[in-house]
Amino acid sequence: MKRYGIRIRLPEGSTLAMPHLLGPDWESYRWYDSAAAREKALADMQRDLPNYRKGDHVAQVLERVERDA
Repeated sequence: MKRYGIRIRLPEGSTLAMPHLLGPDWESYRWYDSAAAREKALADMQRDLPNYRKGDHVAQVLERVERDA
C-alpha cells in the first residue's frame, strides 16, 4: 500500500467549488511509495503550468498526508 500522499482541495472562494461544478467538499488524493517521491510530485504540482496564461496560477490547496502502514 502506498503510504505517502498529497491531498488536493479547492481554495476558499473558488468558483469550481460551486454546487453545479465540483462542489464545496471536493478533494482528491495522490499516493506515492516514498516520501521522496511525494516531495518531487509536490514540487511539480506547485509550479505554474506552461500552458497557462502569464499571471494565471493553479487554484488548489496541497497538503502532505500519510496513512498508517
